[in-house]
Amino acid sequence: MKINIRKAKKEDCVRLMELITELAVYEKSPYEVTVTFDHFVESGFGENPVWWAYVAEADDEKGLKLIAGFALYYIRYSTWKGQRLYLEDIIVTEKMRGNGIGKMLFESLIKVCKEENLNGIAWQVLDWNEPALNFYKKFKEVKLDPSWINGSLD
Repeated sequence: MKINIRKAKKEDCVRLMELITELAVYEKSPYEVTVTFDHFVESGFGENPVWWAYVAEADDEKGLKLIAGFALYYIRYSTWKGQRLYLEDIIVTEKMRGNGIGKMLFESLIKVCKEENLNGIAWQVLDWNEPALNFYKKFKEVKLDPSWINGSLD
């Protein structure tokens, strides 16, 4: 199967939102996705984008290009580490898992870090998400730190 990793385009946003919903269902939080489509598009492709993404395209049964996964990120600042890439979401649609797509997407982010002289990648993963934890453990340099507690304010 041929997989093509490329930067996301504005036209991809409908499919990205479908995959975001798929991820929310998998993470047992289907009603937590409250971002509007217009806000999502503006935030990534408007005058001042705050997120960027890579998509994985694969050919479907009919030979059409289908986005099978994506990795969405932004740049954050750590007072201890400086600028870091923050991986907000990485998802590969369920039927396409096991084809190396996640690895290709993650390696694209590593390349971004090197090209933009960022000092690393940070992300969160749910402690019960064994497939994701096992995926990250395949990268020798990855450190998973269970000692931090997440906080948020809506």
